[in-house]
Amino acid sequence: MSLAYTTETQFAISAVQRACLVTSSVFNKLVKNETLVKGDKSPVTVGDYSAQAVISSMLHRAFPNDPIVGEEDAADLRAENGALLRNRIVELANEALSAELGIGDIPEWGIGPGSKQTADELLDAIDRGNYEGGRSGRMWTIDPIDGTKGFLRGEQYAVCLALIVDAQVQVGVLGCPNLPLDLSKPDGDKGCLFVAVKGQGAQQMKLNGADPIPLTMPPYSPSTFTFLESVEAAHSSHSTTSRISAILGLTQPPIRMDSQAKYGCLARGDGGAYLRMPTGVGYKEKIWDHATGSLLVTESGGIITDSRGHPLDFGLGRTLGENYGVIATAKDAHDRLLSAVQEVVKQEQEEAASK
Repeated sequence: MSLAYTTETQFAISAVQRACLVTSSVFNKLVKNETLVKGDKSPVTVGDYSAQAVISSMLHRAFPNDPIVGEEDAADLRAENGALLRNRIVELANEALSAELGIGDIPEWGIGPGSKQTADELLDAIDRGNYEGGRSGRMWTIDPIDGTKGFLRGEQYAVCLALIVDAQVQVGVLGCPNLPLDLSKPDGDKGCLFVAVKGQGAQQMKLNGADPIPLTMPPYSPSTFTFLESVEAAHSSHSTTSRISAILGLTQPPIRMDSQAKYGCLARGDGGAYLRMPTGVGYKEKIWDHATGSLLVTESGGIITDSRGHPLDFGLGRTLGENYGVIATAKDAHDRLLSAVQEVVKQEQEEAASK
């Protein structure tokens, strides 16, 4: 009997690998005026657009009926003053699409020598990421560069691709070009690919697909337990995490890095838990920021919920709706961590009310 989603997994690995070629190329060639500003003021690089163009273009060839929930659209690139940026994106995307075929690559996905596309085709590919999501059917989520600030610093970022079927994440692939294969050896080999398939486990391999190893999250150990959290305090409340650490009696400092690379590190045992606590009222998490990572956690033996203990709901559209915060950790740590989180949230609410 064949395993489910074999073709989709093979495709997702190939698409993320090619998108990582783009992002690495962009970083090495980063030049002035190739950064736009989104409405939320976070930086968006030419790499975002190029990587989404590559993945969306490949998806259109491989699974033409599958809708895409993507982070970017091409409106700014179609404008008259977007010509310089547009030309750069076309060049970079085509460079990746037309690169030599590797193991597992299929030419019908629109890749390999001679697979260059026109500017209009690539802009249309970017715009295919406008699907609003929903409860039923298949859809893919793309985060072309998760952790843009980390990317610009030459630190951690991730290229994220996930297949969601009937609101359940079935396949997730995470490419982390700057992540050491072993976090305890920061000067060692870098470039990790994390792959998870529902019911089939999770793996880490080199970015080229070599040396796959199965991932199993270690059990709770208070002496070594540490939090993985965002570098940016604007993304997740560091003060809340400090209070939670005090309640649990934790002594290890948090590991701070950008992007869903944190999920990959958690799945392979680099930290005890990933916490993302909201810093403002009304913010709703985007599904592309957690789809791949959530499957890595569960397939490596962990649990992921929001701060109320509810499972993350990927069937509500482009956001996680009323899910509040994210808690991911080993099964035997979740109850005690959830209790500490809820205690701190209650304290903070009472303090805010008394002001």
